[in-house]
Amino acid sequence: MTTTTNDPSVLPTPRKVAVASAVGATIEWYDFFLYGTAAGLVFDKLYFNGLDGPAAQFAAFATFAVGFFARPIGGLLFGHFGDRIGRKKMLLLTLLIMGVGTAAIGLLPTYDQIGVWAPIALVVLRILQGIGVGGEYGGAVLLAVEYAPVERRGFFGSFAHIGVPGGLLLAAGAFSLAGLLPDAAFLAWGWRACFLISIVLLGIGAYIRLSIMETPAFSRVQEAKEISAVPLRDLLKAQPKRLLLGMGTRFIEGFTFNFFSVFLLAYVVTNLGLPKSWALNGILVGAALGVVLVPISGALSDRVGRKPVFRAGAWTALVLAFPVAALVQSEGRLAIFVALVAGLGIVYGVVYGPLAAFWSELFDTRYRYTALSSLYQISGVVASGLTPLIAAWLVSQGNGTLWWVAGYNVAVAAISLVSARLLPETRGRDLDHAWRMAHTAEPPREPLAA
Repeated sequence: MTTTTNDPSVLPTPRKVAVASAVGATIEWYDFFLYGTAAGLVFDKLYFNGLDGPAAQFAAFATFAVGFFARPIGGLLFGHFGDRIGRKKMLLLTLLIMGVGTAAIGLLPTYDQIGVWAPIALVVLRILQGIGVGGEYGGAVLLAVEYAPVERRGFFGSFAHIGVPGGLLLAAGAFSLAGLLPDAAFLAWGWRACFLISIVLLGIGAYIRLSIMETPAFSRVQEAKEISAVPLRDLLKAQPKRLLLGMGTRFIEGFTFNFFSVFLLAYVVTNLGLPKSWALNGILVGAALGVVLVPISGALSDRVGRKPVFRAGAWTALVLAFPVAALVQSEGRLAIFVALVAGLGIVYGVVYGPLAAFWSELFDTRYRYTALSSLYQISGVVASGLTPLIAAWLVSQGNGTLWWVAGYNVAVAAISLVSARLLPETRGRDLDHAWRMAHTAEPPREPLAA
């Protein structure tokens, strides 16, 4: 038998793997979030300019949502093969898909140049982005979690989640710099430069991920010849309740991120008629704070448990829903800044940090990639992708105010709080439970008491 990644002498350190996971995920989420920022600032003007203002914005948000509808396809496809042939190969392939699709958007002619083919091509490329990021999530998380020592799994696993606020930070930063250009230059080429940078980031990400070996947990299952033939079937047969409840915990995370980073950006610029820099600066600082708080909350979950940390963040989201609406509607620059930083930094950072370890510890190694991909991407259609559309509709029903959206925020937080309550605490759970029971006399580790 050949030497495997279970040999400690050849294993990369958990820290190196976590950093590689964070960098790769940040690059892929940068690509994905560029579209959300552009949907709020650019695409309604260049690709849907045949429609009036609100209709053009709605169409731009609809193409944004298309990417989320494509993500379950990528999640199921890459999850299946990630559980069959390995995490690493799928991560490299998803990185390539994302990089090429994003760069192609940066080269896409406008509606004035090629007519209706422009929005059609934009939708196709958005679907390609969705498939790529749909397959990336589960692999990036498992790369970090399955290498991590049990007592620090929350901390190291959270590095994969740094990619979300990190990608948003890069995307908002790129658009903030491009936004310094005169409006004509920004619409002509400035926004495109943000997308074309993806080619450089693709090379960096591929180099980093090529240096990481397959995860020890998957290698043990592979050596024991216990690879699942149909991971989705085994998941639905063994753990359907955990899958559904895990999707419930995803709701507040998905809503928070897309409401603050996508919808409020457009609301401030289009509905309130305020400078885009007011919103972009808040998003930038909020995302930076999220990058810091995600690993802190992940580390805290190693000490007190996954559920207490997550529920603290979800309760904060619920309590702040109406105050955030009031701050934004005040139309004050500082008030808008505070609202965005509170949502993207504090609420999102606390909620998202423990979820990488929490979700991973819920499922068996043989179908864990499929489980995380399904949980994250299927629930993300409503929790994330439809959030801007739902919020836009609720604003129209509320005569331009955010009060109905705030009520929706409260309902989403309640769903996630109830779902978390019904799930078991997983801190300290043995990721190799099934393998250890079958192949060793060592008893599986039970979750640690909070």
